[in-house]
Amino acid sequence: MIQMEQTMRWFGPGDAIKLEDLRQCGISGIVTALHEIPVGEIWTLEAIRNRQETIRNAGLEWTVVESLPIHEDIKKGLPTRDALIENYIESLQHLAACNIRVITYNFMPVLDWVRTEQSYRNSDGTRALLYNQWAFLYFDLFLLKRPGAASEFTAEEIEKAKAYGDSLHEEERETLFRNVLLGLPGSKENFTPEQVLQLLESYQNIDDSQLREHLIYFLSKIAPVATSLDLKLAIHPDDPPFSVLGLPRVVSSADDLSAIFSSVPQTANGLCYCTGSLGALPSNDLLEILDTHAHRIHFLHLRNVIRENEAVFRESEHLNGDNPMERIVERIIEIMQVRGSSLPMRPDHGFLHSAELQGEQYPGYSLIGRMKGLAELRGLEKGIIYKLKEN
Repeated sequence: MIQMEQTMRWFGPGDAIKLEDLRQCGISGIVTALHEIPVGEIWTLEAIRNRQETIRNAGLEWTVVESLPIHEDIKKGLPTRDALIENYIESLQHLAACNIRVITYNFMPVLDWVRTEQSYRNSDGTRALLYNQWAFLYFDLFLLKRPGAASEFTAEEIEKAKAYGDSLHEEERETLFRNVLLGLPGSKENFTPEQVLQLLESYQNIDDSQLREHLIYFLSKIAPVATSLDLKLAIHPDDPPFSVLGLPRVVSSADDLSAIFSSVPQTANGLCYCTGSLGALPSNDLLEILDTHAHRIHFLHLRNVIRENEAVFRESEHLNGDNPMERIVERIIEIMQVRGSSLPMRPDHGFLHSAELQGEQYPGYSLIGRMKGLAELRGLEKGIIYKLKEN
């Protein structure tokens, strides 16, 4: 019976977690990117092959690109986008020449992902990522002081945000500020407030509808190329799946996905099925999304969340949370049998355990936490396959 291909994310030569550490987890594939190449520039054949060789020398295979990032000018629909899309296409051609077939990307403006706490303490002492809406609004209104932000919220919401901020010590406010302004994955640098405000201003007149138009324009150019090259494009859902800093969102809900896939019908135009990002929005039915878009799912991010209330969600153990992981994995197994091919999966994020507290890692990407998640998902998959065979 066909099983998921087990992979781990690696942030390249600068990652404190080495390829040999990841191989010892029992995986076969690596998910990575050329983070050192500026967004919008071409990934050369030489650069791709050098990184591919490094991974192969460690006994692994570069299975999925995460991410080949989209330049902000494309998201904003500026006149420069066509040249940037041509660069993107050339990078895709080079990846295809190296037989790297799954390309993940996202279309989130300005910030790749947002959490207000990167070290939430669980009851057992492990640390997790958490999003608190009142903490974020406090950051937006009172720390970043985004122009016009107050007009977007009710007096009650502003008061709750202020009350949250008033409960913090100065050091906690500084930590919140750093957490929200963390740079892109693969980077240890934070955005400056000035950079963020300037970027936000450039999106001032772009709403959800316009951003969706820009995404469809981009996909209409690259999906036919991906099809001809036998590549799979996997768009990552918005994280979190709702507007932050007044920015538009177009990959948050089931309706968003249907709009994207109906507008650009090539199967190469597909989804990175992230149970954590999609699961943070209560209205998303993860099993229905699986059923509706089964033929378009090209990559799996499996993680879980607990929605404490309407304002707070946190990342939980992979098998224990609000997402029905057992039913999700069973459905994925069924989809793979119908399609006749394996889907690459990585255990997305993981708790930071005390043994690694003093080490260096990207938030959510400690080794022990991800290895625990992988072991749990591996066991779940094997148990479901055993049950299916018995039946």
